[in-house]
Amino acid sequence: MPDLTVIPATNAALPDAPVALQHWIGGVWLDSADGATSERRSPAHGVAVSVAAKGGRPEAEAAIAAARAAFDAGAWSRSSGKDRATLLLRVADLIDRDRAAIARHEVLESGKPITQAMAEIEGAADLWRYAAALARTMHGDSHNSLGPDMLGLVLKEPIGVVSLICPWNFPFLIVSQKLPFALAAGCTAVVKPSELTPGTTVMLGHLLEESGLPAGVCNIVLGYGDPVGAVLSTDPRVDMVSFTGSTGVGKRIAAAASATLKKVSLELGGKNPQVVFPDADLDQAADAIAFGVYFNAGECCNSGSRIIVHADVADALVAKVAALSRRVPFGDPLDPRTQVGAIISSEHLAKIDGYVRGAVAAGAHVALGGAALEVGGLGGQFYQPTIVTGVTPDMAIAREEVFGPVLSVLTFRTFDEAIALANSAAYGLSAGVWSRDVSTCLDFARKVQAGTVWTNTWMDGFAELPFGGFKESGQGRELGRYGLEEFLEVKTVQMRIGQTRGTWVA
Repeated sequence: MPDLTVIPATNAALPDAPVALQHWIGGVWLDSADGATSERRSPAHGVAVSVAAKGGRPEAEAAIAAARAAFDAGAWSRSSGKDRATLLLRVADLIDRDRAAIARHEVLESGKPITQAMAEIEGAADLWRYAAALARTMHGDSHNSLGPDMLGLVLKEPIGVVSLICPWNFPFLIVSQKLPFALAAGCTAVVKPSELTPGTTVMLGHLLEESGLPAGVCNIVLGYGDPVGAVLSTDPRVDMVSFTGSTGVGKRIAAAASATLKKVSLELGGKNPQVVFPDADLDQAADAIAFGVYFNAGECCNSGSRIIVHADVADALVAKVAALSRRVPFGDPLDPRTQVGAIISSEHLAKIDGYVRGAVAAGAHVALGGAALEVGGLGGQFYQPTIVTGVTPDMAIAREEVFGPVLSVLTFRTFDEAIALANSAAYGLSAGVWSRDVSTCLDFARKVQAGTVWTNTWMDGFAELPFGGFKESGQGRELGRYGLEEFLEVKTVQMRIGQTRGTWVA
C-alpha cells in the first residue's frame, strides 16, 4: 500500500440496535401492508443502522392518492406565499435544531465523513430558507398594451402532484434541493429516498409533521425502484417526476413517464472535465483537483474526475496532486479528522476497481493507489486515492462515470484539442478551466458543453444559482428561481374589460 494518511476506527459509540423506519402516507406513519422490511448496514462499521418498511405498489398508490387529494383540496396549493414561507422557515429551524442527529445517521448509512455530513445538513437548512424567500416573491405578469378593452394576465400555478425520487450519495441535501422548491410552488409530493439511505428522509418527515404541514402534502414511501419508483413514474395522478440518479435509470423514467406526458426533470450522471492550461496556478489547481475527485469518496455527480492538462505541465501537476493525495485523511467517517469515508457498498467498490483494472489492461498507468484500502478496525470497504495516467479518450475510464476516488489524466497541446476532449463525453453536467488569462477562461466557458462552468475553482455551490446538465446529464434545473419554476405551470388569462366584443355573425 502506498504511503497514505489513514484514520483507524475510533471509540465512537455505535447503535445497539437498528432504528425502525416507516412510510409516511396521508399524515400517518405506516408499516408495509405485507410486513416486508429491508435492513441497512453501515458500509464503514458493519453494524445494522436501520430496518425500513419495504414498500410496494399498494403503498406507492396510497401515497399518490393522498398527495392528489391534498392538492385538489387546495389548503396548500391555494395558500398564500407568506403562509408557505412561514412553514418552510419553521422546517429550516427544526433542521438546525436536529442537525447533529441527522448528520450522524447519514454517516452511519452512507459512510461519508461526519464533518462533511454536518456541512451538508447546514446547507440543506439554507435551501429551505431560500425556497421560503421564493415562495413570497414568485409572481406572474400583466399586459395592459393589448388594446383599450383588453387585459392579459400570465399566471404561474403549481404543476400538481410531483414524485421526487432521490439518490443515496447526498440523501438529505438532494431532497432539500427538490422538496422545499416544490412546496414553495404549492405542489404536493411523494418522496422516495434510496433504499440504501432512507433514514434521514424519514427524519425530515418527522420534522415536517412537527412543523404543521397539512396531512398528505408530503408523503414518503420507502422501497426499491421496482416497484415503487415505477409506480411514481407512471401513475396518471402524478403530474411531474423529478429524479436524481444514473443516466440509465433516468432514461427509463423518462420513457415510462412519456405514456402520460408527465413533465420530467432529470439530474443525471457526469464525467466532468477540469482543463488545466500551462499558465495556470498549479498549486491552486492541484488542491481543487484533489478536492474534486476525493470529495464524498468520488461518489458525486459533480466529481472532477477527468483532468485534461497541457502536456508541458502534466508531470508537474500530477506530482502535486499525488503529494496532496497522500495527505488526505481516509478512514473512519465518525472521526472528525477524516475527509474521505467508506464506499457505499461492496458491489460498488468492485465496480470502481474494475474501471481501474480495465484502464491498466488498455494501456494506462496507475500513478497512485489502484486498490481497496484496509482501515484498521473497520475492514476493507474503502478505496485508495487513485491517479491513472496515460489515459486515452477511447478508454471506459475516460468516458464513463466511475463514481469513486479515481482521477483520470489526459493531455492536450492546443486549445481546440482541449475543447474537443472536454466535449467528447456523452455527459455535460459541469466543467472547470484553470488559466490566468480571462480570455481563455471565457472562451472555454462559451464553448464547453456543460450546465455549470467553474473558472479557477471547483464545486462552489450557491442556492441562488441553477444547477443541471447538458446532453446525457439530464434536463431541467434545480436551485435558483429556475428550480422553483420547474414546479410551476404557466396559464394565460385574457380579459375583456370594456365594451363587449364585436359580433362575428352578421
